[in-house]
Parts: sequence; C-alpha cells; structure tokens
Amino acid sequence: MAANHLINNSKADRFILLLNKIILSLLVLIIIVPLIYVVLGSFLQPSILVTRGLSLNPDHWTLDGYIRIFQDGSIVRGFFNSLFYAGSFTLVSVTFTVLAGYSLSIKDLVGGKAIIIFFLFAMFFNGGMIPTYLVVRSLGLVNTPWALILPGSIGIWNIILCRTFFRGLPNELKEAARIDGASDFRIFISIILPLSKPIIFVIALFAFIGQWNSYFNAMIYLDDRSLYPLQLVLREILVQNEVPQGMIADQLARAEMQRMAEMIKYSSIVVSSLPLMVMYPFFQKYFEKGVMVGSLK
Repeated sequence: MAANHLINNSKADRFILLLNKIILSLLVLIIIVPLIYVVLGSFLQPSILVTRGLSLNPDHWTLDGYIRIFQDGSIVRGFFNSLFYAGSFTLVSVTFTVLAGYSLSIKDLVGGKAIIIFFLFAMFFNGGMIPTYLVVRSLGLVNTPWALILPGSIGIWNIILCRTFFRGLPNELKEAARIDGASDFRIFISIILPLSKPIIFVIALFAFIGQWNSYFNAMIYLDDRSLYPLQLVLREILVQNEVPQGMIADQLARAEMQRMAEMIKYSSIVVSSLPLMVMYPFFQKYFEKGVMVGSLK
C-alpha cells in the first residue's frame, strides 16, 4: 500500500519529499558534525588538535583532558551538586505544575479565569533580577541550595500546557469514578496521573535540562564553593586556563597552556552533556507525545 501511494504521487509531491529529505539530512549533519568534532577533540593531544585538527590515529589520542578536570575534587562534588539541584528542581517543578494545571483545568473552578489572567500577566512581566535577588535574600535563601531550587521552579507556560492536556482527557472517566464513590484526590492519583505520563515527562525533561545547564543563578546566590554546581566549576576551570599575556614570559609555555585549555574545553562539554544524552532516549517516546499537547486546539 505504501509503494502504491508513492507511485501515485505527482512529480511535485516527489520533488517536495526529496527536498524535505535533503533539508533534514543537512540539519542532521549540522547537529552531528559539531558533536563528533567535540567528542574527538576531547581525546586528542593539544598540539595535534591545534596544528592538524582531528585525527583518527590512536597515537594522537590522550586522556589528559579528562584526567586534568577530574584531578580536582571540585569536579566530582560539582557533578553531584548539579544532580541534586536538577533533581530537586525537577521534583518541585513537576509537582506544583501538575497540581496547578489540574486545578485550573476544572471548568467550574471559582475564579479560574482570573487566576489564568494573573498567571499570564506574570509570565510576560516580571520584577527582574534585582527584585528577585532581594526577595531571595529576605527569605534567607542566599548561599543555600534552596536559592537554586525554588526560584523559577514553576513555569507559567508549563502550567498552561498541563491545563490543556488535562482538559483533553475524557470527562466520562471522572464521572464514572465519582459514581463509584472515588474522591477528587483518588481520581487524580488513580486516573489522571497514569494518563498524564507524556506531559509529566516533557515538563520533567525541560526542568532538568534547564537547571542542569544553568550557572548564572549559582554565580549570584552562592558564595560557598562546596555548593557550586558542575557548570560553574567547569566555567572556572576554563577561565583559569586562559592565561593572560603578561603572566607568562615564555611564549612556548603560554602557547602550550592555550592548547591545553582548548582540549579541556572539549572535555568539559562532553562531561557536562553526558547525563542529558543518556537520559533523553528514555524520555523520547513521551516527549514526542507531550510536545504536541494542544496543537490541534
């Protein structure tokens, strides 16, 4: 049937399909080629990477970049700090976003429209960085893990996505459960949540990635180096390996340090991206469903 369908396509249709394949292939190359370059570059000797570029010769490979960044215990500590921050941030974000979205999905909710308007206003207009910092400081959260977990954990757009998803679920399921004597809490736990895996996993993926890649809030709110996340630790390593012109008199030593900084940069990118690349395949089937929430509406 598929073959007959392709045969019946007009020349214009076949041209468009071919053009789409070419464009998608180019997009894949745009994504894959830099990724391969970074991974291979993280294993190459600095002198080879700078003078010759990529090389598949095993004699030119080295683990010095990874050894260097893991010699400092702050890397391991920052890695587990980032896991804790991203995991806690995701848990808080998913919990309150799903609860808010389900509550606002109830059509006869008193004041539901006013709450939505208030949320939309807060999504487009916020106080900014300085008022947010003053609030965080007044709550005593500065230099604590909560300064990275609580602020920004609830996204208005995610609440709207959840609300749209919950409204798309058959209302007959809830009515049948109420006839059987189930409470609203029982309906939410036993019926709504099992059907909401796509949107929950999408929100969790967005929240985890956003928090994992974040370092700016840590720069603002954290003073204790033992609380630094991985991204901030890696940023400091890169900065420390960029030697100013006046610090080293030997031109060769300065050049070698710059080559080493280039290799460490690639190794840092691989280390910081590895958890996301490992996690995404497990979320992919839910991600494809969840991102289409509300598209027909």
